[in-house]
Amino acid sequence: MAIQRVLISVSDKSGIVDFAQKLADAGAEILSTGGTARVLKEAGIEVVDVSDYTGFPEMMNGRVKTLHPKVHGGLLALRDNPEHMKEAEENDVKMIDMVVVNLYPFEETIAKEGVEEAEAIENIDIGGPSMIRSAAKNFRFVTVVVDPADYDSIDLEMDEAGRKKLARKAFTMTSRYDLAIDNYFREVCDEPELMNLHYEKVSSLRYGENPHQKAAFFRNPDNEDSNITNAKVLHGKQLSFNNIVDGNSALELVKEFKDPTAVFIKHNNPCGAASADTIEEAFREGHGVDPMSAFGCIIAVNREFTDEMVDYMKEQKMFVEVVMAPSYSEGALKRLMTRKNLRILDLGALKRDLMSTDVKKVAGGILIQTKDTYELKPEDLKVVTKKAPSDEEIQSMLFATQVCKHVMSNAVVMAKGRTVTAVGAGQMSRLDSVYIAGKKGGDRVKGSVMASDAFFPFTDAMEAAIELGVTAIIQPGGSIRDEEVIARADELGISMVFSGRRYFRH
Repeated sequence: MAIQRVLISVSDKSGIVDFAQKLADAGAEILSTGGTARVLKEAGIEVVDVSDYTGFPEMMNGRVKTLHPKVHGGLLALRDNPEHMKEAEENDVKMIDMVVVNLYPFEETIAKEGVEEAEAIENIDIGGPSMIRSAAKNFRFVTVVVDPADYDSIDLEMDEAGRKKLARKAFTMTSRYDLAIDNYFREVCDEPELMNLHYEKVSSLRYGENPHQKAAFFRNPDNEDSNITNAKVLHGKQLSFNNIVDGNSALELVKEFKDPTAVFIKHNNPCGAASADTIEEAFREGHGVDPMSAFGCIIAVNREFTDEMVDYMKEQKMFVEVVMAPSYSEGALKRLMTRKNLRILDLGALKRDLMSTDVKKVAGGILIQTKDTYELKPEDLKVVTKKAPSDEEIQSMLFATQVCKHVMSNAVVMAKGRTVTAVGAGQMSRLDSVYIAGKKGGDRVKGSVMASDAFFPFTDAMEAAIELGVTAIIQPGGSIRDEEVIARADELGISMVFSGRRYFRH
C-alpha cells in the first residue's frame, strides 16, 4: 500500500530529515507540528502544519495540537468500511497512511538530579501516545514508526505483516513509557505496594535447566550494569540456560575484587578463586584449588585475558564452557576462538551495579530485596577470643568472606592469603560443609582461615575445622551459644572474629 500522507512529530529528531526527504521524494504529503515542522522546513522539505490541516490552532503551550478528529479519524478509519469512508468524506477527514512519532523524554528528564515535579509533568506526552496507539490499532492500513533506528529499513509499500510488527513495537514502547510514569508516581507518592517489572526477550534458548524444559532469556532494558545480560558474545554457540545462571554467579563474584582475580564456577558455586599481583598468577592459583571440579567450568577474570593464560589452559588440558573477561589480548582471543565449543564473552569495563534490587521468583509471586553490595572492612571485625588474628589472617578472612557471599548456604570457605583452599557448599548442616571442604582441600587446608556464612549453633563445625588445620575463623556471631563457642575456641588456642553480617545465599 503506497504512502500518500504522513504525520511526523518527533522529540528525537535524529535521522528525521533524511527520512522525511525519502517520503517527500516518493510523493507523500507531510503533516507536522511545532519544532519538527520547523526543522523539516529549514531543510527545504514541504510541510503542512497540523493546525492548518485541522483548522484548529495549537493551544496551551502545545499541550493540545494533534488531539483532533481530523487527525485520529484519518488514522482510525477502516479503509474497507464504506460507512467509515462516507463519514470521513462528509467531515473532510483525509486518510493518514503513516505516523512517525517518538515521545517526550520523560525517562531522561526524571533521571536528572534535582528535577522539579513541574518539569517531569510537562514531559509526559499525551498526543504522541494517542497517535501511536491509533495508528498501531489500525495497522491493517496505517504504518507506525516509533524508532529512528528503523528509518533506513522502512519499506514505503510495506505489507500488512510488516505493519503488524511495527505496531507490536509501538505498543511495547507506549507500555514501557506508561510504566516509567507509573513508577515515578509510585515513588513520589510513596506507594511501594505494587511493583511492575518490564523485561524484553533476548532470545529463545535450546532448553531450560534440563532438555525437556522450554526456556527463553529476557532482559531489563533499563539495565546498564556490568553483568551477564549485557556481556557481548565474541565466539561460540548460544549460551545455555545453565551457562547464563553460572555465568551470572561467576561475574558477580569476580566484581567483588579490585586486585587481579580469577574465579571458576561449577553448578552455581565457586570451585576455585584467587587474587594475586598479576592476573596470570591468580588464574593459576584459582584453577589449582580444585582442578577436578573445574572440568566444564565457567571462568571469569577482572583483567585482560592473556596469551599466558591460554598457555596454561593448554598445558592443563582444561575443558571450559565459558570464559569472561573485560578484554582479550589479540593473540589470546585468536587462540581461544580455535576452541569450537568455547563461548567467549566480552564484559567491557567492570563497574559497580546501578540497580539496587534483587528479584527471586517463587510460584505465583516474586521476592524483592536490596542487593548486598556492602564491602566488609577490617574495622567491622570484632575479635572475640583471647588470641587475636594476625594482619595477614585478617586479610585472608576478608577475602574468604567475599567468596563465601557467593557460595550456596550452608557455606564455609577456607583460604590462605588471597587464594581459596577449600569450599563447602549447600549442605543442610554446617558441619557437613566443613567435612566436604576438608575432603576437597586435603593438606592445602592446613594453615588456612575459615569464613562461615552464618553463626555456629554448636562447637562441632569449629572443632572439625581446627582438626583440619584451620588457624582462625570469621563468622557473623549471633547464636545463643556464642559464649560456649568462644570459650571452646580459647581452649583450642585459635583466634575468632565476629563480622556482624550473615551471608546466606539460597
